[in-house]
Amino acid sequence: MASISLRNIEKTYDNKVTVIKDLNLEIADKEFIVLVGPSGCGKSTTLRMIAGLESITAGDLFIGDKRMNDVAPKDRDIAMVFQNYALYPHMTVYRNMAYALELRRVPKAEIRAKVEEVAKVLELTKFLDRKPKELSGGQRQRVALGRAMVRDPAVFLLDEPLSNLDAKLRTEMRAQISALHRRLETTFVYVTHDQTEAMTMGDRIVVMRDGVIHQVDTPQNLFDRPDNIFVAGFIGSPQMNFIDATVERAEGGYELVGVLGRLPIANERLADYVGKQVVVGVRPEDIMEASECPDAPAAAVTEASVDLSELMGSEVYVYFTAAERRIIARISSRLDIRAGDTVRLVPDLSALHVFDMETERAICHGLDA
Repeated sequence: MASISLRNIEKTYDNKVTVIKDLNLEIADKEFIVLVGPSGCGKSTTLRMIAGLESITAGDLFIGDKRMNDVAPKDRDIAMVFQNYALYPHMTVYRNMAYALELRRVPKAEIRAKVEEVAKVLELTKFLDRKPKELSGGQRQRVALGRAMVRDPAVFLLDEPLSNLDAKLRTEMRAQISALHRRLETTFVYVTHDQTEAMTMGDRIVVMRDGVIHQVDTPQNLFDRPDNIFVAGFIGSPQMNFIDATVERAEGGYELVGVLGRLPIANERLADYVGKQVVVGVRPEDIMEASECPDAPAAAVTEASVDLSELMGSEVYVYFTAAERRIIARISSRLDIRAGDTVRLVPDLSALHVFDMETERAICHGLDA
C-alpha cells in the first residue's frame, strides 16, 4: 500500500519565508500524479518533503498508514530520480545500479539477477560495463531510472528528470516512463514545469503557484474546466486568450459584449453578472476563420488585421490586436493567412470560459451551457 497523504503541510525556512502554505493532497496507491507550475511554485520542495530531504514545518505526511515526518529518507521505501541524474562517475552502469543493493548486503547473485532484469527492461544491457561519461543524456536518464527500479520501492519520486534532454529525447522518455509506470504498477510522483509533460503523463495533475494548490484534476478536466484564470492560462499551448467583456441579457440567455463582438451564451450562472464586467477565455484552437463557420451569428464575427503569422506545418498561429489586446488564433494552414492580411474570425461559442473579474474564479464553461 503506497498511498500518500499530505495534510495541512507547511514549509517555512529559517529566514521566515513560507514556501508551502497549508497544502492538502491525497495520492492514491499506484497513481501517476504530476506536480506542475512555474518556477518557485513549491513543487520540488513538496517532492523533497515526501522524500525526507526537506523537513516539514507543520502538518503531517503519511505514506500508507505510517506517519513519515520524522522517518529518515532511507527508511521511507521511496526512490528518487533527480534532474541531473546524480550518477557516480567512477562507477560502471552496473555498479551504479547495484550500489544501493550492495549497501543492503543483498547476495551478489540476487543483485546480478535484479540488475540484469532491469537493464533488459530499459535496454541498457550492452552498456552495463560503461561509465556514465560514455553515455548519452537519454541513456544516463535510463540508468538513473534503473538504479531506482532495482530497489523495488513503494513510491517513485521524479524531479524534472527530462529537463536536460533535447525535445526528441524528451518525447521518447515520456513514453518510456509512462510505460514503466504501467509495468511496475507503483505510485509515481512527478515534478515538472512543462505542462505538455504533465498533460501526457499524469493520471491527475496538481497545478501549483506560490506554494498553493490551485486545482487537482485529470488532464482533460483541467483543460476543459479550469477552476480559475491561472490554471486556464497555464494549461494549454499556446495559452488561452483572455478578453474583458460585459454581460448583457439577450433572447434565450445572455451575451458577452467585448472586442470579439456579441457572443451568445445560455448559462444561468451569469444571471448575477448582468451589467458587470467579466473575463472571457477562449483557446487559440477555438478561434476560427469565419468562412469555416457559416452558421456563426454575424454579431460574433470580428474583422482584424494580422500582425504576425507563424506557420507550424498543418496549422498557422495568427496574432492580431483588438482594442490593444493581443489575441492568438490557431488556424488551418490551408487558408494561407499572412501578416498584413485582413481576416474575419469567430470563436467557438460552445468552448467559451467565463471568469469573475475580481476573484478570477470560473463562473461557467461553454461545455456546461
